[in-house]
Amino acid sequence: MEINLPSGTKAEVIHPSNSESERGMVVIPDVMGLRPLFVDLARELADKNHWSVCVFDLYPGQEDLEVGERLATAGLLKDEDVLGDAVAAAEATNCDPVGILGFCMGGMYALKAASTQKFDRHCSFYGMIQVPDQWQGSGQGEPLELLESGNPASILAIIGSLDDWTPPHHVESLAKTGVKVVCYEEANHGFVHDVTRPAHRPIEAADAWRQATQWFQLEA
Repeated sequence: MEINLPSGTKAEVIHPSNSESERGMVVIPDVMGLRPLFVDLARELADKNHWSVCVFDLYPGQEDLEVGERLATAGLLKDEDVLGDAVAAAEATNCDPVGILGFCMGGMYALKAASTQKFDRHCSFYGMIQVPDQWQGSGQGEPLELLESGNPASILAIIGSLDDWTPPHHVESLAKTGVKVVCYEEANHGFVHDVTRPAHRPIEAADAWRQATQWFQLEA
């Protein structure tokens, strides 16, 4: 079901088709935002795991931006806006507890979302651990600082060892906070969520989903 969050941001809410919800789940997409790929993913997560899922756009009002434009203007995004939408998306699931997961830029915000203390568990798929230089902006806080104002132990970070967006020294800093890090050797950025990408690795992706699903089944 298409909805608008209180901010006006477009979102999609999908409940399990044949069961009651066991939890809520907020999904933050990659830099290309809300699109059929993520609507289909939300539907799959809802039906397979009995979750009520809400996924929202990262560039409200600018949904037609091309990838280069999105990367170039990432520094204009504000944590208060994105995290505010994440909390509103959690409310839209009408569930408690609510978890959050994100991919790429969305994974970075899944790390930052620990600061809201709204979510019982978090999963970041190859989210940036430090804000990239080209994304720096007055509204962009550092993920490591924000997650430590929440509960780092509630976070699972899924990483590829060949991912330039999450270099080893960043991963080491992340692990030192108490975040659980699962690193897949020879995997690159984006290896899980889009089967059309050259980086996709089906065996590793299946295991990453197993790890993530189990993470959200644990008691907080």
